[in-house]
Amino acid sequence: MTSDFTVHMDEYLPLREVVFNTLRQAILKGELKPGERLMEIALAEKLGVSRTPIREAMRKLELEGLVVMIPRRGAQVANITEKDLNDVLEVRITLENMAIEKACANMTDADIRKLEQAAEVFQTSTAEGDLVKMAEADVNFHEVIYEAADNKRLMQVLNNLREQIYRYRVEYLKEDESRNRLVKEHEKITRAIKERDVKAAQELSFEHLENQRMGIIQAIRAEE
Repeated sequence: MTSDFTVHMDEYLPLREVVFNTLRQAILKGELKPGERLMEIALAEKLGVSRTPIREAMRKLELEGLVVMIPRRGAQVANITEKDLNDVLEVRITLENMAIEKACANMTDADIRKLEQAAEVFQTSTAEGDLVKMAEADVNFHEVIYEAADNKRLMQVLNNLREQIYRYRVEYLKEDESRNRLVKEHEKITRAIKERDVKAAQELSFEHLENQRMGIIQAIRAEE
């Protein structure tokens, strides 16, 4: 196992949660690759913990669909199929439309400015070339919309759906064409929401997600 990730201790969390969060982020960011075997002993040595919190983390990761247990082989990072991706985005598009409709109704001038700033931060991050920062800036842009929707359950579900394909979105961001497209899409979505044009914002959001879907499918096929 050559993946480069480390455990970050948090005095407020139990060790099993720290290990779970560390492994989860390593999978989502692609530091642990789809199909990679997860050996308890090797992970315990790498993170400097016993096998017990590793085993507990594996169970939780399996429940989230990030890890699969293979008989006589143990745990491995789950692959995502085109069907998985389409299922996730089908639900996300529907919920994103709801979030946009509510955000258009709820957003104050301060919220609009926050959305504009999030779009600007993403554009700046593309010039720096840090893929993780770009992905996080893209996440923050959408979170401004989700927060304005003022529905905690909706925000939780959307964040969970987004994280399930996070590792492939990082691949999507490697291409300059994809980055430039995202910058323009963020600007258009921001403008539509600022004008309270729900239909236009929803159509732009669909286009935004569809472009990502096609880019991620290419990444999935490249791994096969």
